[in-house]
Amino acid sequence: MTTLTADRDGERADVFLSRSVPELTRSAAQRLLEQGAVLLDGRAVKKNDRLSPGAELSLTLPDPEPVDARPQDIPLDVIYEDGDVIVVNKPVGLVVHPAPGHPDGTLVNALLYHCGTSLSGINGQLRPGIVHRIDRDTSGLIIAAKHDRAHLALAAQLQDHSLARTYEAVAVGSLREDGGTVSAPIGRHPVDRKRMAVDPKNGREAVTHWSVLARYPGCTHVECRLETGRTHQIRVHLASIGHPLLGDTVYGAKKPVPGLAGQCLHARRLKFVHPSTGKPVELECPLPPWFQAVLEKLAARS
Repeated sequence: MTTLTADRDGERADVFLSRSVPELTRSAAQRLLEQGAVLLDGRAVKKNDRLSPGAELSLTLPDPEPVDARPQDIPLDVIYEDGDVIVVNKPVGLVVHPAPGHPDGTLVNALLYHCGTSLSGINGQLRPGIVHRIDRDTSGLIIAAKHDRAHLALAAQLQDHSLARTYEAVAVGSLREDGGTVSAPIGRHPVDRKRMAVDPKNGREAVTHWSVLARYPGCTHVECRLETGRTHQIRVHLASIGHPLLGDTVYGAKKPVPGLAGQCLHARRLKFVHPSTGKPVELECPLPPWFQAVLEKLAARS
């Protein structure tokens, strides 16, 4: 059982639950509420109940359901692993979890083969172990939990920003300053629901800190540190200030960049507090060869 403390006056229970456990979708939160898995003073909470600051909710997670995704022997670049968590360096092109159009061949299928039944069940049958996601065409570090206690601990760190993720990217154009912060709420695009957009009215808080690593003709090599973890956050934020990522055909130029499978974005560093030992863990993986090749081509133009 996990205790969650409400911190906003009048917030709906399902909204609070999905916000407090970042990778718990609102629909999943509603299912838990409907199942009576969330109590307030011994009473089952309804999804549309309004909460008062300081209210303590008790969350009991059900036993994991059988996983529909099947194990597949897909090679994994494991950066760190123990009985609680596993961190892998995801290559470009690998989808994180099964979805329409990608029923298998995903990171989840690979983790099921590698870890067996030792994956958390909080995110349901198709996303066992998954604490946070990175896009198919983004490479780099991603962490998965091997049991629910570890998952909740890591989800709490996502919420309070102690799970730190740092990316490297190549942005189109020359950023004037050497660093800055984009603080702009992100939500679904009002017309194209497959895209995200800056939405001051209905979006969720999103903060990205960026700094320049190198400047090239027509492009800038930047480091981005996430304070929040919204879908497509770095891509949307940099595009919103006029500097979409190189190769991003969704938020930037529609013409693909030769040699790039997607946006030039790599999850370089990951820092978290170990869910069992309480000690900080800092991990890093180098830029992949395709990213290095992009930088070399840009440097050759200088």
